[in-house]
Amino acid sequence: MNFYFSTIVAALLLVSCGEQPEELNVMEELDRTTKEGVEIDSTPRVTGIGGIFFISDDPKASKEWYAQNLGLKVNEWGSSFESRNANRPEEINYLQWSPFEKGSEYLDPSKKEFMINYRVHDLEGLLVKLKANGVTILDEVATYDYGKFVHIMDNEGNKIELWEPIDSVFTAMGGETTK
Repeated sequence: MNFYFSTIVAALLLVSCGEQPEELNVMEELDRTTKEGVEIDSTPRVTGIGGIFFISDDPKASKEWYAQNLGLKVNEWGSSFESRNANRPEEINYLQWSPFEKGSEYLDPSKKEFMINYRVHDLEGLLVKLKANGVTILDEVATYDYGKFVHIMDNEGNKIELWEPIDSVFTAMGGETTK
């Protein structure tokens, strides 16, 4: 699982390496698909939390404290929480929890000491909406084998990471997770 954490953190730190789609399509109406009689909304949107990142005076000590006191399975990057997809219970989803060293520039330009990574459906479609609404897009879409990433600023100056995941890549890597 160390490769998983190395890969995700490397991806998070290399935000300017992605590719911007040539043309983004705006969805005219709600796109719904049916699987086993369940209507699934495929509108570009946030679908959950993908990660929680925060500044720590001592990330190593923080990870040890959380492991000892709260039972998190940690490694050098933090902890990966495992959950199930509500629409496809056979699919495992992941949330990354990571403390960052005080002084890290990863959360810049936000002045806050935290950043939330949101899981999204149809990142490119969501970017069309965000741009139309005047939302500040901080970088271009970065694409990796485990998903696409982009960073935005909210109305209060908080940096937000948007992630369109490919969870099957992490599942195939295996390793210990917090459940």
